[in-house]
Amino acid sequence: MATAPTPSQTYEKLGVFYLGKVYDPAQRRRTDDLVLYDSRDLLTHCVCVGMTGSGKTGLCIGLLEEAAIDGVPSIIIDPKGDLTNLLLTFPDLSPADFRPWINTDDAQRKQMSPEEYAARQAETWKAGLESWQQGGERIRRLKDAADFVIFTPGSNSGLPLSIMKSFDPPPPEVMDDSELLHERIESTVQGLISMLELPVTAMQATAYLGALIEHWWGTGAKLDLPTLVRLIAEPPITRVGALELNEFLPPRKRADLAVALNALIASPSFRRLGDGAPIDIQSLLYAKDGKPRCAIVSIAHLGDNERQFVVSVLLNEMLAWTRRQS
Repeated sequence: MATAPTPSQTYEKLGVFYLGKVYDPAQRRRTDDLVLYDSRDLLTHCVCVGMTGSGKTGLCIGLLEEAAIDGVPSIIIDPKGDLTNLLLTFPDLSPADFRPWINTDDAQRKQMSPEEYAARQAETWKAGLESWQQGGERIRRLKDAADFVIFTPGSNSGLPLSIMKSFDPPPPEVMDDSELLHERIESTVQGLISMLELPVTAMQATAYLGALIEHWWGTGAKLDLPTLVRLIAEPPITRVGALELNEFLPPRKRADLAVALNALIASPSFRRLGDGAPIDIQSLLYAKDGKPRCAIVSIAHLGDNERQFVVSVLLNEMLAWTRRQS
């Protein structure tokens, strides 16, 4: 007589993500039925919505961890700074592992030493995991399956990531597709404009910068922001749309726009966005030895405009990388 498979034998199959157990709202209790998700359903887009505190982040972390166990890499944009907790994996579940991460104020309120409180936390986590048929061996499997790395553009808190080195022409797959090219140009320009105190209208700046970037990329030459400042002041184009350049944007206005961009790139906070290695999607997804990565791009330390700029550049690079795949 064949024995029924254990829960772990059910969910430890490639492509099966274990997300928890079914909750019976009528009985107000958790059942023993597993919630299993077919990873093939994630080949397109998905969205996770819910009220504050309803468990959106926890669900997404569960998906990311299950993907990592199956060797699937991920790039994670972390605007709040809480997804870095993915690195807190303790296979031994020992008090010593928890000790550096406990809140000592909580320990004092419970009249416990930090070591006692860490031991309490370790036991709580161990019991909680066992109630879901998980334990230290599964944590170790997760830890061994992927390389968890925190990237921090504009900061040395993690691995610095340079945003300023990502203005080179996109790959031929994008250059040859006018729709993709114009999307790339528009998102690049919008991300940049969001950081500027514009001396001209946003429409003028968008059209002019877009025309300059499209022309420069068409030559195949590399582009950085100091070069763009020079191009604004000394343009290689004579028309924007149907108008002569001087009619559309007089020299004085162009000079003011160049000064505004120069002031931005000269500011210390913006210069820090140039530190580190350039964005390379393949390197974010896989380590040098080929091990899949969970690359967490933390932007919690940045201002709102800087976040928008970083995300815009990162998504542009991701789209360009996607277009190069078979």
